[in-house]
Amino acid sequence: MKVLLALIVIVAAVEAGPVPSDCMACICAVESNCNANIGCRWDVNSYSCGPFQIKEPYYIDATMMSNNLGADWVSCTTEQACAERTVQAYMSRYATASRIGYTPGCEEFSRIHNGGPNGYLYSSTDGYWSKVSACL
Repeated sequence: MKVLLALIVIVAAVEAGPVPSDCMACICAVESNCNANIGCRWDVNSYSCGPFQIKEPYYIDATMMSNNLGADWVSCTTEQACAERTVQAYMSRYATASRIGYTPGCEEFSRIHNGGPNGYLYSSTDGYWSKVSACL
């Protein structure tokens, strides 16, 4: 029984990913007010889908880090749990200490979510980070 419980804890930790739950909740709140029924909408020259408003290239990048995502971009990103796994997988790829030079926190996760792999470097993500920070 103890071994089974330990395995469940390990799997849950792996599934959770690098983004803490409070940060994840605030990113979701800023993106869509965590509206699980938002679907896809046109945003900056392409569609963004689901409660985290994930674009297709973001989803494709995330699939390179996890085979635990949905069969396709729209069906995964419009379902809360799969959308969260997508964000975690994307951050596992781009928001790492070895890549950015220091241990990332919610600010880096937020800026990367909003501005792409190098979003943590851009002043254009300042407003987005301000919204996430206010939520925290």
